[in-house]
Amino acid sequence: MFENLTQKLDKAFKNLKGQGSITEINVASTVKEIRRALIDADVNYKVAKEVTDKIKNEAIGQDVLISVSPGQLLVKITSDELTALMGEKAVPLSTDGSPAIILISGLQGSGKTTFSGKLAQFIKKQGKDVLLTACDIYRPAAIDQLKVLGEQVGVDVYAEPENKNALEIANNALDYAKKNGKKVVIVDTAGRLAVDEQMMNEIEGLKKGLNPTETLFVVDSMTGQDAVNTAKTFNERLDFDGVVLTKLDGDTRGGAALSIRTVVDKPIKFISYGEKMDALDVFHPDRMSQRILGMGDVISLVERAQQTFDEDEAKRINKKIRKNQFSFDDFLSQLQQIKKMGNIKDLIGMLPGAGKLMKDIDIDDDAFKPIEAIILSMTKDERENPEIINGSRRRRIANGSGTSIQDVNKLLKQFNDMRKLMKTMNKFSGSRRGLPNMNMFKK
Repeated sequence: MFENLTQKLDKAFKNLKGQGSITEINVASTVKEIRRALIDADVNYKVAKEVTDKIKNEAIGQDVLISVSPGQLLVKITSDELTALMGEKAVPLSTDGSPAIILISGLQGSGKTTFSGKLAQFIKKQGKDVLLTACDIYRPAAIDQLKVLGEQVGVDVYAEPENKNALEIANNALDYAKKNGKKVVIVDTAGRLAVDEQMMNEIEGLKKGLNPTETLFVVDSMTGQDAVNTAKTFNERLDFDGVVLTKLDGDTRGGAALSIRTVVDKPIKFISYGEKMDALDVFHPDRMSQRILGMGDVISLVERAQQTFDEDEAKRINKKIRKNQFSFDDFLSQLQQIKKMGNIKDLIGMLPGAGKLMKDIDIDDDAFKPIEAIILSMTKDERENPEIINGSRRRRIANGSGTSIQDVNKLLKQFNDMRKLMKTMNKFSGSRRGLPNMNMFKK
């Protein structure tokens, strides 16, 4: 997420490395590089100039403490200005109403339907009964896609395949929601081009007819500056309440996130970064600013872990670790929990400084597959008692998992080392968890 921008900003700050003080000359040089990095990231030129002018004015004349370098001070100033640029604080989604209505709008291919499914799960986790409504009456597979997503997240979907009037479908869905005690209705609409007057009239009519609690504009982050221009056009017609940035796990330059708040004066409410239904986060400007500057985002990492890990399961694992009974079955369970948290490289990037270390390393969502295959090729006795795995068993496991004997040996050794470490740590402070080295499966 924002890797290119992060690298270029890091290079800009190096201009101040070794400088004893902040001067107008060295700040001007660094700010110029920051502005260039932002523009290269597809940030609106006017926005990039305004924010870098603020950074320069704030930095000049600052007294640098003995314990703080000029470079560190400028990073802090830049972080504050980027946070202000993106809205200062997270703006919550309103779900008040009887029922609350959330209208989803955006361009074709921006990820509206997938986001609708993610949002349904997000709201469901808050304890509210949700109804997804299929109002895309143009794309043949849209209704089926929404039904599949609804089934995945355990949410009802209202659809009328034969009806070609989106507002009528939405109103019927509201009646259904009221009769069935649904607290929130999410209305997924057709994608439309801003220049298509008929389609724009339809979404405008949906808003007027439904009077939604929230109208969200979903935008593909990879479209860069075009995303900002489109948001401006849609906002003039809909006066939407917030923006959703999708596909942030792609090769995005990040300009939309930095520009859109200023141009349309509407908050970014959510960021979506993958196809999994859990891959949705509330947008926090301060945390995003820190990530862009390579400072990590430990708070979001902890929040994801809290949402993913089952407390009863954690207690069970903790008890087994204390008794030195941690097995491959337990380890496999922990891997599956981690996978639910999202893209592995993205998670590592939330650790301060880790983004720089990972910039040339590619870790995809299949990173755990060889490990899982090895464990699943073991018998129940072997998973519970790895010490019984002799040479012939190792060959059988390697053949069954499609890996090599060397891979099996490495995993067994690392698992054994991990158990020894757990046993040692238990003497001091209880349980610790470890993970095998992902490098063992790199080609």
